[in-house]
Amino acid sequence: MSSEAGTVTSDYIWGTGRRKTSVARVRVRLGEGEIIVNQKPFEKFFSRERDRQTLVAPLKLTKMLGKYDVYVTTDGGGTTGQAGAASLGLSRCLAKADNELEHQLREAGLLTRDSRRKERKKYGLRGARRGCQFSKR
Repeated sequence: MSSEAGTVTSDYIWGTGRRKTSVARVRVRLGEGEIIVNQKPFEKFFSRERDRQTLVAPLKLTKMLGKYDVYVTTDGGGTTGQAGAASLGLSRCLAKADNELEHQLREAGLLTRDSRRKERKKYGLRGARRGCQFSKR
């Protein structure tokens, strides 16, 4: 069974998360609470505390921290976008693992994709909205 929300194969539960231009493929299984991102411990991969908190937010909210091993493969964008994508993928995995958790995750906004993207540059302007400096003379 394959879908956007996640896939159950063998003893892993799969989920995909996206944010900005980042994509994260997340695998979850019962374990001791090990979190690996791109073959590195997540503390080493995400140098900012905010990004680490974003990643473990679904586990803390559902009180599953230390009960699941989490393996993330992420690509594209920057570290903040990758942390957001991994958080969404992890939330989808947890909702797939236990349907009781879905309401709790949805209430906290962790199952909603953040659709904000960078606005494109327009012709005649210096950026998306900024024009040229006005000169009287």
